[in-house]
Amino acid sequence: MFTRLTLLEIDTVRIDTGSAVERFRAEVLPELHRQPGYAGVLVMATPEGLGAIVSFWETADAADAAGTEGFYAEVLERYTTIFRSPPGRERYRLALAELPSVEATAPATS
Repeated sequence: MFTRLTLLEIDTVRIDTGSAVERFRAEVLPELHRQPGYAGVLVMATPEGLGAIVSFWETADAADAAGTEGFYAEVLERYTTIFRSPPGRERYRLALAELPSVEATAPATS
C-alpha cells in the first residue's frame, strides 16, 4: 500500500477550518472514491488552518496518478482560493499502520 501526504494551510480569513473540512467531505471525497486504486483517507486540521491529508492507494502507480495530474490538478485548481500557499505533496510506501477505530475518535455526545 502507498500513501500521498498533502500538507496545507487554509486561509481562515476566507473560510474556517470546519467549513473547509466539510467541503472536502462533501465535494472531494466522493471523487476520491471513483479514483482507481483509492483505499482511504485521513484528514487532519487545526483551528488555525494547518492541515494534513493522508490518502491511501493500492499501488504506487495509483498514488502517482492521483498526485501529479488529472484528479489532483483539477481539485487544486478548484480550491486554490482557500489555501494560503500551494499545498505540498509527497508519496510514501506505507510501512506500518495502527489506527484507532472511528468510535474511539468520535466526539462524545450528551
